[in-house]
Order: sequence, then structure tokens, then C-alpha cells
Amino acid sequence: MPRYLDWDRIALLAALVAPLAVALVLLPFRSALPNTSVALILVVVVVAVAAIGNRLAGALAALSAAVWFDFFFTHPYQRFSITKSADIETAVLLLVVGLAVSQLAAYARRLRVITVTDADYLARIHETAELAQSARATDTIVDHVTAELTDLLNLRGCRFEYGILTGHPPRLEQDGAVVWGHKRWDVDRLGLPDEEVELRTIGNGRFYGRFMLEPTPGSVPPLQARLVAVTLADQVGTALDTAARG
Repeated sequence: MPRYLDWDRIALLAALVAPLAVALVLLPFRSALPNTSVALILVVVVVAVAAIGNRLAGALAALSAAVWFDFFFTHPYQRFSITKSADIETAVLLLVVGLAVSQLAAYARRLRVITVTDADYLARIHETAELAQSARATDTIVDHVTAELTDLLNLRGCRFEYGILTGHPPRLEQDGAVVWGHKRWDVDRLGLPDEEVELRTIGNGRFYGRFMLEPTPGSVPPLQARLVAVTLADQVGTALDTAARG
């Protein structure tokens, strides 16, 4: 995630600078270029900014492009005012189209991030399943999933307790929700509770143990990560059940 945050900062800077820079490059050709062509070029700049950044960067770039289009390419020049109705329409369309395409570009970027993340999740599940089939000692799969959960949920710590079910800690359920007492905890808004969270391992309907998750304060693991965590715990339950029956 820090890599994407860095790109977002770069995009915000580009949103302020790039439309002005392109407008200055086009300025010597003002008499030869129709304003519609200038507007289309500026839209391309907006798309580029939104593609590397987020919606805020795209919207800021669209606003910046419209402002500099007005300042440099509409009468009276070097003033923030427009006298021709055609130029008013072009400036408004530039802003509207710029905002629209920035939303689309940012959405496409978000889908790309989700796809990469999903591929990582699938790789974790596949690797754990292969290990569960090949490992002779159940401790191997337990240790592997302990490390996976720590990384996946950004935990401070994680341990496995065999056959223990005491106390009433918050519990990570099969649907990725966290239940504390008789209430659901809003993980997406509040993050994980600031105490150990229980993740049970069940194989063939039998309880074999639980992972005790020690959350990092302020960390908000997404629903997909929590669902993968549940899947990994289920794989441990299956491996323990197979070992018990073998």
C-alpha cells in the first residue's frame, strides 16, 4: 500500500502542475490550434493524472485544466473570464468530460489493484492447500498459517491453541464479520478490536483449536483478507481432522 500512497501524492502534484505545463507548451500555437483541439489535449492530461492517482487527483486535474484553458485560450486572454458562448461551452465540456474520465480512470485503477490483491489471496490459499496435503506433521501447516495470518491481517502476533475454548473473546466468523459478545463489531470502520480475536479451526464438524489473533492498533484488514483468513483456518482444521483419523 505505501507504493500506491506515493503514487497518489505524485498524482496530486501532477494535477496542479501538468495542465498548466501543457497549456504553456500549447500557448505559442494558440492562433493555429482550435480551442476544441486544445480541450481534447487537456482531457488526455486529466486521464493520465487520474490513471496514476485517485479520484481526487483526477477531479483536481479536470478543474485545473478548465481554469488554464479559460485563462490562456479564451477571450479576453490572461483573464479569468469568457465572452464567447462557444468558448463557454468548450470550457464547461472540458470540465465535465475531465471529471467523468477521471472517475473512469480511477475506477479502472481500483479494479487493477483489486485484481492484483485477489491473485495474492488465491496464491496464499493454493500454497496452504498444497502444504496441507504434503506435510506429514500438523505443526508444519499450523506454523505456516500462523505466519500467513500475521502477514495477511497485519497482526502484532498470532498463536494457535489446541482444543481450547475458554473465555469470550471477540470472534472472527465464517462470513468475515467479527462478533463480540452478542454484537457485531464494525471492522471496516473501527478496525479489529484492541484485544485478542479468536479464529476457530473446525474439521469435519469437529473443533480442533483456535488461532488467537493479536491485532495491530489502527489496522483495518479488508473483508477479502478476513475471508481468506477464515479459509486458511479451515484448511488447518481439515489437516488436523485428517491426521486424527489417519
